[in-house]
Amino acid sequence: MKIKSGDTVIVIAGKDKGKTGTVTKTLAKVNKVIVKGINIQTKHKKARNPKDEAGLIKVEGPIDASNVMYLDPKENKPSKIGYIFEGDKKVRISKKSGSKLDK
Repeated sequence: MKIKSGDTVIVIAGKDKGKTGTVTKTLAKVNKVIVKGINIQTKHKKARNPKDEAGLIKVEGPIDASNVMYLDPKENKPSKIGYIFEGDKKVRISKKSGSKLDK
């Protein structure tokens, strides 16, 4: 998976198409990402002890990694991610602007 936690992405398919957010977590085994403020789902929570509160809780659900694209900060447009080798290091680059993504 080319998208990492902390990347700013734009949704290109689904109910939240066109929205942008930051990746909070990646689920590599199932090829999904959790993006802050995207794919909000309502969960019903039951109070398990007297201190807990019951009710409806809104949480971000996972979205397939193929439905998001990296948002290039220079161009402010969606961009594919590529790799180049600098010595022994593999560095991610933005295909649209050619800038390095990893420090």
